[in-house]
Amino acid sequence: MTASQIGLGLLGAFLVGFAKCGLPGTGILVVPLMAMILPAKESVGALTPLLIVGDVFAVAFYRRHAQWSKLWNLFPSVLAGMLFAAWLLGRVDNAQMKPILGWLVLSLLLLDILRQRLGWHDVPHHPVFISGMGFLGGFGTTMGNVAGPIMTIYFLARGLDKHALIGTFSWFFLIVNVSKIPIYWKLGMTTTGSLAFNLPLAPAVVVGALVGRWLLPRIPEKTFATLVWLLAAAGALRLIVP
Repeated sequence: MTASQIGLGLLGAFLVGFAKCGLPGTGILVVPLMAMILPAKESVGALTPLLIVGDVFAVAFYRRHAQWSKLWNLFPSVLAGMLFAAWLLGRVDNAQMKPILGWLVLSLLLLDILRQRLGWHDVPHHPVFISGMGFLGGFGTTMGNVAGPIMTIYFLARGLDKHALIGTFSWFFLIVNVSKIPIYWKLGMTTTGSLAFNLPLAPAVVVGALVGRWLLPRIPEKTFATLVWLLAAAGALRLIVP
């Protein structure tokens, strides 16, 4: 592996920890970084254990802020999305799915802007919205580790403040990412070789998590929400434009 690839890997690992404990929107930027080091499908499988390391730190820091009432009704539709993505991964090139997921995220951003402008306050609590977002979240995370913007939009729409968002977000992704490992292992996307690749990068995840935890209390609530939205949009565009 070249020095530039090692540098990209360390940057990606740092951003994983930073996203988990600081600004969730930055996590989407890790996907294209890892895809520059490894083939698309392998990069998805290799990234997931690093995400789990970040999830563990986020849960340790923010677990008391989690709002489980916003999670329980999501999981059935999340599982359906994960199973559909697992089936599709064996039949569709992951690279072909990236622009689809990017347009999906942008569409959801525009939909929520429209919701706020028109005062559709009941939409985030409607069973169809909840199930739809859960399915898309399960599909996006399994297909390419790109559910961060989807779930960020969902939790912001449900009215969570920054600490509640991080706490709920961290539990959600710890459960989901651990559940993905058997799927990726069976598909050959997570292997002993990819775990060996992860090992020297794990300390960078820890550093990113600590920096994110330090920064979060220093970001005003409105600035936090704005940054998360902008990063989600930037990440979506990065998926659409190679």
